[in-house]
Amino acid sequence: MALLYEVSDHIATITINRPDALNSIDLETWHELSEACAKLEADDDVWVGIITGAGGRSFSAGADLKETIPTLIDDPRGNRYDEPDTIMRGQTVTKPLIAAVNGLALGGGLEIVLACDLRIAAEGARLGAPEITLGFIPGWGATQRLARELPWAIAAGIVFSGDQIGAETAHQYGLVNDVVPADRLQAAARQLAETLCSRGPLALRAAKRAMREGLDMSLDDGLQLEHDLFDDLAYTEDAKEGVAAFQERRAATFKGR
Repeated sequence: MALLYEVSDHIATITINRPDALNSIDLETWHELSEACAKLEADDDVWVGIITGAGGRSFSAGADLKETIPTLIDDPRGNRYDEPDTIMRGQTVTKPLIAAVNGLALGGGLEIVLACDLRIAAEGARLGAPEITLGFIPGWGATQRLARELPWAIAAGIVFSGDQIGAETAHQYGLVNDVVPADRLQAAARQLAETLCSRGPLALRAAKRAMREGLDMSLDDGLQLEHDLFDDLAYTEDAKEGVAAFQERRAATFKGR
């Protein structure tokens, strides 16, 4: 399998499993990633997802060039290959996604990271968009997401140069939430996921929707969306449990209902 999928305690962990190829993405891996994210989204027992790479060298070094370069050259404008919808483009996941970035996150690997909501990087991790050095531009969202998340000059510097940046620099830019020792990366991602699971899962999904969709709305429309989602949550069992737990000075037990 090019990708591993495991669920425990409301957390789905997706592991890109091609360590001998620096977890580069071939067509099989693209399809399996799409299927895994669809599975995560459809499973009511999954509240949070983690995406990471097998081994310590690489989260993902991007597209498998042995497969993609010949296709791009032979058919530069046609239907290059059977590309599925993914979280980078065309696929919606309403649940929080955490990227646990070990080693290299380049090209498509960086774009997977950018499609996640929260990101933890290992010390020594390297991120970059090297497509420009091959005469291409990023094709799975980096030009759009970097320009939305970062000041223009910083985003342009990453895309135009094709150079890599270190984990600490990515943290300074705000691209990652935290940088931890490599041997603590998976535990840190798991701990963050467990923290999110202790919150209301319906509220988490509503918050993500309000923030994501609000980016493409006017402020007035975004405020209306927020208001509507707030009202919807008021009728849920989780909201009643949250209020009761607060009044009784105990931890809430949310059920996603």
